[in-house]
Amino acid sequence: MDRTFDAMTAALEAGGLVAALKVLNDRVVQRYSAVYRLTPDRRLENVAFVDKLQMPYPEHLLAVPYGMSFCQFTFADGEFRTSDSSMDRRLEGHPYKGLVNSYHAVSIVGDNGDITGSVCHFDLDAAPLADEDFKLLRSAARALSAYLPPSTSVTT
Repeated sequence: MDRTFDAMTAALEAGGLVAALKVLNDRVVQRYSAVYRLTPDRRLENVAFVDKLQMPYPEHLLAVPYGMSFCQFTFADGEFRTSDSSMDRRLEGHPYKGLVNSYHAVSIVGDNGDITGSVCHFDLDAAPLADEDFKLLRSAARALSAYLPPSTSVTT
């Protein structure tokens, strides 16, 4: 993990959020990795995205209302993991349950302690994320904080 974290940090400094996400995405099975920030109108706005298939980002996920996002669960507890959302009772009634099946995310917290965004790995197919990779995602969230564009924040 330390080598990947070091490579991610170097990529972040040299190429920004997308370069850092690419390093993280290369070691997981999930197709997508993304960074979202909270906007003043309480939506989640995508600020960085990586797709293993190098397809354009799905337009409906560029900006997601807070209540429609999985980020709301991430923000509530600081992190959220589901390997198969179709079977996850915590997501009962959520419109993306069974659509975005694999979702693993960590809150990005600003210097003042407020949540400002999230970093996540996700996929339409169900897939676990190794504990070591989730630990790396936690470390990455701390490093990415300084690179997140300014926005409003959520206090939990």
